[in-house]
Amino acid sequence: MTKLTRAEAAEFLARHDHYLLLTHRRPDGDTLGSSAALCLGLRSLGKTCHILQNPEITPRFAFLHEGLTRQEPEEGDIPVTVDVASPGMLPNSFTPLLDRVQLRIDHHGAATSFTPREIVDPDSASCAELVWDILEILGVTMEKRLAEAVYVGLSTDTGCFRFANTTEHTFATAAKCARAGARLYELNQELFETNTLGRLRIQGWIVEHMKLLQNGALALTVIPRQVEQEIGVTEDDMDNISNFPRTVAGVRMAATLRETASGEAKLSVRAVPGYDAARIAAQFGGGGHKGAAGANMSMPLAEAAKQVEAALNQLTIDNSGRE
Repeated sequence: MTKLTRAEAAEFLARHDHYLLLTHRRPDGDTLGSSAALCLGLRSLGKTCHILQNPEITPRFAFLHEGLTRQEPEEGDIPVTVDVASPGMLPNSFTPLLDRVQLRIDHHGAATSFTPREIVDPDSASCAELVWDILEILGVTMEKRLAEAVYVGLSTDTGCFRFANTTEHTFATAAKCARAGARLYELNQELFETNTLGRLRIQGWIVEHMKLLQNGALALTVIPRQVEQEIGVTEDDMDNISNFPRTVAGVRMAATLRETASGEAKLSVRAVPGYDAARIAAQFGGGGHKGAAGANMSMPLAEAAKQVEAALNQLTIDNSGRE
């Protein structure tokens, strides 16, 4: 596996053609925004590029991929993963392409290398920032649609610039999006200011059922699939729901488990500076950043809850509330 610089990644993309971009399962704003921006940028250079249709994309973010997707891979495609930290993050229908992936573009520090070449920058708050850096080297002009794709990626991965991963570079990239005409107010309203009744109801359920550990410094929330069905939430309602328990006063790290349709568990961990979310996720084969990480756990929800609670209780919390 060869680690590339931004310039080397740009050179690779300039040298080849016929790209097929792969996003991760339960796609969020960053994987979708990053892939849309990369696709639009490469097309502006005359390249053939498509995004493989993600079967789990939700209506909230579907506009990003309009006119950019393809249902099936074709012979001669060069698959590139965007914001994918490990092969386990790919949708099951994408896994036959694993051996063909030629480049991974990512920003997760705790990750699993699975491609012959990769560019990974854990100092980038979002993959969208990294994608734009590469496109800028390629001489791409940031037009409105591309700017909005980049903005969705960087704003969702920083909680609208509230998370500790936000940097000067994040703001500088956002400023470029604004200059290019991105609808910042409308996007911020839709992504961060608008709540559905379903989302409010699941937040109320979480308040009643989350378990506080170590004098309230840690929180564990276990959400059975039946609860989601009874409340009637959609995947858009549940987007980044794992950050909600972390906003409770005194909580420094929150682990949220959701039951999948197959009866297994999906773990999401969110943490404030001084805690390492990836340290918990890594124990279950996952990865991510210190502030946000996750894992897919091939076991029933109840067993997953026991194991995650045990992992949380192994953390040593000092009197200042730090790990």
